[in-house]
Amino acid sequence: MVTVEGEISASKQANGALVREIILENFMSYEYARIPLHSGLNLVCGPNGAGKSSILLALAVALGQAYTERSRKLSDLIRRESETARVTLLFNNAKVKGRSPIRGYDADIFRLSRYLKRDGTYWYEAEYHEISKAEVTRLLASLGINPDNMLIIMHQNMIEEFSVIPPPQKLIMVEEAVGFHTYRQRILESQERLNKLTSEESSIANILGNAEQTLAYWKEQYEKYIQRMELLQERSRLESELAWAHVSRLERSLRSLGEESDRKKRKLNRITEKIGETGENMKAKLESLSKLRFERNEGFFTLLGLEKEKSGNEIFTKLSHEVLERLDSHLGGIKSSSNPHAGDESEIAKWLSELTLQADAAASRAKELEEKISSIQPKLNRLEEEMNIFQEGYVDGRVKEAILQYQKGEIEHQLLQLEREMRNARKDLEDQTATAEKIGSRIETQRSSQEVSEDLKVLAARLASTSEVPAEAEKMYKNYLNVYNELKEKSEIVSENRQETLKEIETRKEMWRKVLRGFLNELDETYRRFLGAINATGTVRAINREDMETAGLELTVGFKGVNPTVLDAYTQSGGERTSAIMAFLLALQRYVKSPIRAVDEFDVHMDPKNREAISHLIASTVKGDETAQYIMITPGHLPIIDERAHIIMVQKAEGRSETRTVV
Repeated sequence: MVTVEGEISASKQANGALVREIILENFMSYEYARIPLHSGLNLVCGPNGAGKSSILLALAVALGQAYTERSRKLSDLIRRESETARVTLLFNNAKVKGRSPIRGYDADIFRLSRYLKRDGTYWYEAEYHEISKAEVTRLLASLGINPDNMLIIMHQNMIEEFSVIPPPQKLIMVEEAVGFHTYRQRILESQERLNKLTSEESSIANILGNAEQTLAYWKEQYEKYIQRMELLQERSRLESELAWAHVSRLERSLRSLGEESDRKKRKLNRITEKIGETGENMKAKLESLSKLRFERNEGFFTLLGLEKEKSGNEIFTKLSHEVLERLDSHLGGIKSSSNPHAGDESEIAKWLSELTLQADAAASRAKELEEKISSIQPKLNRLEEEMNIFQEGYVDGRVKEAILQYQKGEIEHQLLQLEREMRNARKDLEDQTATAEKIGSRIETQRSSQEVSEDLKVLAARLASTSEVPAEAEKMYKNYLNVYNELKEKSEIVSENRQETLKEIETRKEMWRKVLRGFLNELDETYRRFLGAINATGTVRAINREDMETAGLELTVGFKGVNPTVLDAYTQSGGERTSAIMAFLLALQRYVKSPIRAVDEFDVHMDPKNREAISHLIASTVKGDETAQYIMITPGHLPIIDERAHIIMVQKAEGRSETRTVV
């Protein structure tokens, strides 16, 4: 059994949006009235015709109940001699766990008003700002309030009406009141989606068959078109290849000229280097020759100086010896005779001695010079020989340099020729490249132009034999192929979605059955207990539970030991029906999602005993429930055993209804 009481209780506690006050202005018999409401039980009492039901009708009008709009013209609800009526509800909007019950409005009191005009127009205001009825419905739905559900607001005679409502409608009404309608809505949404998917699948299948036939025709045309396009593409490729083959030939020619130019330049560089080397070599030889010549001249002049000095020493020595010999012979004659100048002999001897020494020194010096002269002569000979060798090398270098200069001139002339040829080749290459680029992007080929031209001739013959196909063949085929693929994919998706939706429906139905079974088990238990309080037995049960479309809610009841029978408008008396339905409504209360519940003159057909028993059930049901607001209208006093009930007395005087609260 699925327990739902805890979930419902939590939902009610989180709601908290109770009506604190109803303000009536020119509404029916009310000129102006402020009717405060409390949590728990609010009992509206007063004689018939005093205006009790008008309070409930005003509440329904403010909440936008369709029942009030179908039953009478809204303009008929405006007080006589007034043009405008207004009903205002003040909701408690104090935050619960940090959030306001009515989302989007932060004030602790939320004001909702409905204006009625004599001309039949009406509008709503929320916090003094006009809003649409759809927005009102949305706000109330967020609070769990559906004023069109008679289990939430039950006007006069609706208890009798409930007894004749078909079981499927009863079940839907209960599901909505307790907040389980989403399970049914999800199933209905899935079934609606399934119907759409089934219809869509059938429609797509028909369209797919037609598209397949059309696609077959255009496929044949497209294949012919592709064949021709491939041939045209091949021709374009061959034309491009031919153009680029010419480019490749010119590039090879230009590359060959460039390579030849590079070789000539390298050779020119080598000759230039050799000319430089030869020049440096000749310069070195010339410098060496100058040095040798200088050394030779220096040695020659040294030799001349030595020979001159030697000759001087030899002459001095010879003359000195001749002088000494003559003096010696002369002095010998003088010594043998008597000479008066004998005193001078010592001076002469001294002079002769000195002359002899000088003569010897000159002779010795002459020998030294002879040795030096002997040593210088070979060196002069060697220098002469070296000068001859360098002179010959210098002459050979001049000859080699002349030859290299000639070769250099020839190569430079050849390079000029190559440059002219390369300029012409580049121009031809640029022109051919521009032509080839216009034809197509570059194709690298190793084939000759002749080979490519032969292939073009063969291809032209094949193209001539190809039949023409519609120009739009490709577009039509691709369009129909896309349509076909999209339809096929869509068909598969729709089929998958249909299967998934079938599974989803079964899953949701099983969930609905499970929740409904658990809920009705709990509800039935309470209903039986409440029936026991009025000396009756009965059940709350679901019929046709397996088929949601025909599934319904059925009440049975039997009084005073009579076996329970289905509750309807014919089997039970009016008081019995009213008592049984009230027992059901009270059993349902702890599950109802709406914080506001109202019922008008529920006890009108009850006998005093059942009226008292139902009053006690009302008191026990309402007692301690601060999360809900019960509004019950009765013409007489109820033996309510709960002093905390909020009692509103209504009376009418001089055509005006007035209310007062009984503390």
